[in-house]
Amino acid sequence: MVLNQTDLPVGKSRRPARDLIAEVLKNMRANLEPLRYSTLAPSRYLIYLHPNEYARLETIIPLLREQTIRALSEELAALNKRSSVQRYAERFLGSGAPPVESAAGEWQVEFLPDPDGDVEEGAILIDSQLRLPPTLELGGEKTRRITTLHVGTSVTTRAHIIADAPTAPVTRAFAKVTYEDEAGQHTFDITKDSVTIGRGGTTYPVDVKILSSADVSREHARIRRDAQTGRFFLIDLSSLGTTLNGRHVPRGVDEADGAKKENGAETPLPDQARIGLADTVYLQFEAVK
Repeated sequence: MVLNQTDLPVGKSRRPARDLIAEVLKNMRANLEPLRYSTLAPSRYLIYLHPNEYARLETIIPLLREQTIRALSEELAALNKRSSVQRYAERFLGSGAPPVESAAGEWQVEFLPDPDGDVEEGAILIDSQLRLPPTLELGGEKTRRITTLHVGTSVTTRAHIIADAPTAPVTRAFAKVTYEDEAGQHTFDITKDSVTIGRGGTTYPVDVKILSSADVSREHARIRRDAQTGRFFLIDLSSLGTTLNGRHVPRGVDEADGAKKENGAETPLPDQARIGLADTVYLQFEAVK
């Protein structure tokens, strides 16, 4: 998954529709995945627009989608085009660049209004996803998501590889968290080994979605369970900090060159604990024995 947000040139009140197609093509070229015998291109693109911009283009969205798919196919053909010299060399030397292919075999393109207020008017947010086949060394079907956020001269990049195969059903919860946010009281059962907590958003999928002010980060914290020992750990992913029983825990991410990367810092969770998100929302954690 890749996300691009680009500001309009000074003096422009709206973005021409053709610019959206150009940004998708740029996104595809920037996120190719080379393999031994082929190179995979992301095949799914979710293009989020400011609601006002989406409303302006809504009547031509089907045509815009059709032309974006056509442009992706043409770009793929251009990437695979060989000159006569290259074809001659490949014939006699038996080598050449592997062909570029759509990872899923066909293009999936959707234009959507931004539901989370992440896209400014005149900006574009592209969420691209590349499904990795099960024959890769990673094992099992996975989706590679790369998020690149451009705001003015600031660029932030996030990369994730997510397992697509559903996990085996769990007969009981390992732990539970109870909390109160602006929507009221909630209880969440922890039934898997990694649970992310935060406000969430279009490009920030979370397990425990907190309805709160922006003090709570989109991805604020993660609870990790060690499957071998059954022990739990707390990881702070936030901007304004996470507390455990009133004490701040070490930040679990570093920022360098506009990119966030987890640094491995995590704090053991006792069987009962109070987790604070930016001193705004508090979760009561309890392991189930």
